[in-house]
Amino acid sequence: MLDLPDPTQLAVPAFVLLVLAEIFYGWKTGRARFEGKDTMTSLIMGLGSTVSGALTAALAIGFSYWVWANFALFDLGAAWWVFVLAFVLDDLAYYWIHRMGHRMRWMWAAHVIHHSSQHYNLSTALRQTWTGQFTPGILFKMPIFLLGVEPAIVFFCAGINLIYQFWIHTEAIDKMPRWFEYLFNTPSHHRVHHANNPRYLDANYAGVFMVWDRMFGSFIPEEKTEPCRYGLVTDLGTFNPLRVALHEWVGIFKDIWHAATWRDRMLFLLAPPGWTPDGSRMTSDMIRSAWLERNKAKSKDPTPAD
Repeated sequence: MLDLPDPTQLAVPAFVLLVLAEIFYGWKTGRARFEGKDTMTSLIMGLGSTVSGALTAALAIGFSYWVWANFALFDLGAAWWVFVLAFVLDDLAYYWIHRMGHRMRWMWAAHVIHHSSQHYNLSTALRQTWTGQFTPGILFKMPIFLLGVEPAIVFFCAGINLIYQFWIHTEAIDKMPRWFEYLFNTPSHHRVHHANNPRYLDANYAGVFMVWDRMFGSFIPEEKTEPCRYGLVTDLGTFNPLRVALHEWVGIFKDIWHAATWRDRMLFLLAPPGWTPDGSRMTSDMIRSAWLERNKAKSKDPTPAD
């Protein structure tokens, strides 16, 4: 078993210093916006995520090593190219974990925390889940272990991936060079991902490489004509960390408790957020479709004469 460090733990001091630097930069230029209670909530959520992750890490590590030790097709070792391969494959797995985190309510219950801020700054990057270990996300990494990559390498690469994603949570950077925007995730691409505008919902799931969004049809560029609005479609209206962490789980349990059939109970877990048997709530697909219909109707209306 390889003994590799946790890159995210080593990066924590840099995260804090960069948040402070962005606060100062925003105060001087107005190109980064912070709200005291919101920032404090993000920091508390980040601390809670670190604690919950440490308490449950043994489960994920143990399961991953059991799969790797008993079912791996090859033993790829720990050469430099294995780390490169693992980084690319882990980024692909992250794409699908992230996409399902928006398309399956069970996984959204953990991921929604990260989208609950109405502000977009480096502190938002620290607003992480306390309950991700209770979702099936780890299953998307099983093919990497089955291929023969030791779990320690995959977890190390996942940490590097998360460190990369920290800097893209900012409004202080407009656009990177065109080639960089094409290949990699950037603040512009990730602002779209965090936006609640109907145009932008459920897009740009990439961790590092934008090729996955372009390949799987989920890429949407940021439009200068439509600034991003941040937060959930329906704002929580609270800075209480416990409510931020658990509100969607509570909603799921309530829906399952009142569901009429076992099929509905399963779909309250597996269907997209907002799904209901009677359509009384709206999924992101329904919100976007309604927005497209409104735009289509507007385009057909004759322009009134002056």
